[in-house]
Amino acid sequence: MQTQIRRVGMGLTVAFLAVFLQLNYLQFWGAEAIADKPGNSRELLREYSIKRGDIVTADGVTVASSRETKGDFKFERTYPQGELYGHITGFYSLVFGASRIESSFNDELLGESDVISMQDIRDRLFESGEQGDNIKLTINSELQEVARQALGDQTGAVVALDPNTGGVLAMWSNPSFDPTPLAAHDTQVARQAMEQLRGGDSDPLFSIATSKGYPPGSTFKVVTIAAALESAKYNANSRFPDPAELDLPQTDETLTNFTKQPCTTVGRIDLFTALTVSCDTTFAIIGLDIPDELFDMAERLGFNEPLPFDVSTQASLAPEVPDDQAPFRAFAGIGQGNVQATPLQMAVVAATIANDGVVPRPRLVEQIIGPNVDVVEDIPPETLGRAMSTDTANTLTDMMEAVVDDERGTGTAARIPGVSVAGKTGTAQNVEGAAPHAWFISFAPTEDPQIAVAVIVENGGSLGSEATGGQVAAPIARAVIEADREIRGW
Repeated sequence: MQTQIRRVGMGLTVAFLAVFLQLNYLQFWGAEAIADKPGNSRELLREYSIKRGDIVTADGVTVASSRETKGDFKFERTYPQGELYGHITGFYSLVFGASRIESSFNDELLGESDVISMQDIRDRLFESGEQGDNIKLTINSELQEVARQALGDQTGAVVALDPNTGGVLAMWSNPSFDPTPLAAHDTQVARQAMEQLRGGDSDPLFSIATSKGYPPGSTFKVVTIAAALESAKYNANSRFPDPAELDLPQTDETLTNFTKQPCTTVGRIDLFTALTVSCDTTFAIIGLDIPDELFDMAERLGFNEPLPFDVSTQASLAPEVPDDQAPFRAFAGIGQGNVQATPLQMAVVAATIANDGVVPRPRLVEQIIGPNVDVVEDIPPETLGRAMSTDTANTLTDMMEAVVDDERGTGTAARIPGVSVAGKTGTAQNVEGAAPHAWFISFAPTEDPQIAVAVIVENGGSLGSEATGGQVAAPIARAVIEADREIRGW
């Protein structure tokens, strides 16, 4: 009998210890993990009882807000501007979680960041109902609309930056999406909306501006020139052979100019002219000659790792080319081969040249503002370091200005009366049989840059295989620059 009692006692002791340990684990170690589970209804109810902060543009247009409901989940997210800001705000959904600004600034929008505002104190003292902080973007609503209209129904993206601060003035990708149906509390409505978005040939949830890499084509030639000038082996007057096609090492293949002809009629070409007319063989020669310097310059400009930004980005690529793959060095010099760039990355390249060689960190958010309109936090501009000397940036500016102003230039469609515009076209070869992508990067005015713009139109847009960056993308950039001048009065 005593043996049985002892066994029962030991069993109860073990059971007690197990319960004790489990309770302590849940209380001290597991509580936060359990609370953070997406499916935890108590946490969702608590989160949706908070009036989530608004997201507003720099000029005061509300692009995301919360409306009160009569259901268990007290507030529902809505996006008054529809698809125009879908890739910027992202969505806040019961079913699909959060994305973009809604995700990266989730704590601030819920009023749960480390910064305590006077509104937080009042809410807690007087139990007036929790409210999140508002997010003020760098985006200008008028310019965002201009970017959408200028691109039209063509697939592609427009990114406009303030080169002095890195602030994104406009960022539009087509196709886009309206986040409001995804935020519906009716889960069937939300799921149907997602199915419709993912049911076509393209994925509208995918941001072309930040998350899709393309061969940058001749827009990358400004990176090649920056590397050449910084190497001290070349200057703007350096002269090169001017063949119609260049023999590539280790192969019987050749690299030809876009026109299949020499770029001049005199057998030689200087570097300044080579950029003006976008001579491929010149830049292929440079790519073969200074591959290490070209790789280093690309990395200083942000290639080969995701750009630090307020929403997720895909890394642009300009990888090192080993000795046994030397032909790819020639293609790297003209922005082809293994080189890939997002429109945001190429906007940063243009902004760096405009900013005297210093790389501005791109940003979408400039302020956190409390519900009572007090500024909780100012988010200052940052830089990512110096990529090139001021002299190199100034020389590149002169060369890019000639691309637009010189009658031989490929970017004359970007001319604006009374405004000095620096630019570079790109007609990037795509997969075999597909029309080339049309690119243009630019900044203005050259004497005091206020805006840097990158445009890509997939597969030549409305012109298809006949398209060039100068024909298709340059007029879009011009429209954005003209509008910014009028809006901000520079």
